[in-house]
Amino acid sequence: MFVVAPPMLCWGFEKLVRTSCSGIELSGTARTLDEALAVDGRAGVDMMVVDIDEAHTEQALRDAAQRFPVMLLTSREPGAVEQEMKEIGVYAVLRTGDSPSALISAIQQGVAAADRRPHGLHGSRRAPIATAPAREADDRARIESLTVRERQLVLAVLCNATAPGKVIASRLCISEHTLRNHLTSIYGKLGVRNRLSLHAYAAQHRLDGQAGLTGQPH
Repeated sequence: MFVVAPPMLCWGFEKLVRTSCSGIELSGTARTLDEALAVDGRAGVDMMVVDIDEAHTEQALRDAAQRFPVMLLTSREPGAVEQEMKEIGVYAVLRTGDSPSALISAIQQGVAAADRRPHGLHGSRRAPIATAPAREADDRARIESLTVRERQLVLAVLCNATAPGKVIASRLCISEHTLRNHLTSIYGKLGVRNRLSLHAYAAQHRLDGQAGLTGQPH
């Protein structure tokens, strides 16, 4: 299973698959479908989960649905997009707030659909997708793009998980407005949406004081 979604959602699906989906593995993640489909790698993919609330082109969705079963997630009412997505070739549309059992059932449905498909574009039903080294290189580049000050701010946010922004700003001797500006830049570089997503990204990539944020950027 391959997940195309923001880091926080990818992290949640990784936990779900590891704890509740026996025999199913998460083969990789990406932030956009174009990113996922652009890299020709070696990792096998049986089915794909895509957050439709993110920006994806219709052509990318069609391309993905032609290569393997695609399940969409949305924060909106599924009926608003379900018919249109079914016409593209998507096999299921669920809400991000649906129960874990509903998500697991849909994942299993997608894997079963993959088993019934004929051989794909590369002589196997498992279509190539971005390799783990490629994803790791991309994440390293994102982290290394942070300035020294941005790294300090990330560590401050991670060490003050429950503190309001104005408290963190006060501890850093900057205004809350300046903190928000820095965080906006950090979110853009790391591809996250908010502090919650930043914490999930940090947990996934072990961004503590001993792993990657204390050194100088390249």
